Amino acid sequence: MKRIAVWVFYGIGALAMLYLALYAYATFTGRDLQPGDPIHIFRKPDAPDYSAARDGAFA
Repeated sequence: MKRIAVWVFYGIGALAMLYLALYAYATFTGRDLQPGDPIHIFRKPDAPDYSAARDGAFA
């Protein structure tokens, strides 16, 4: 039982190191975000408009 606990401990440590390596990779290779950059949200051009505020109804 003690041997299994040691291997579980090693496995958790290996997963933690893998997570940190992936985080470092994403941090150093990701694109820079600048304040004021537009957020591009893509939607289908023929999608219906569900907005309740039409023609300045809430203006």
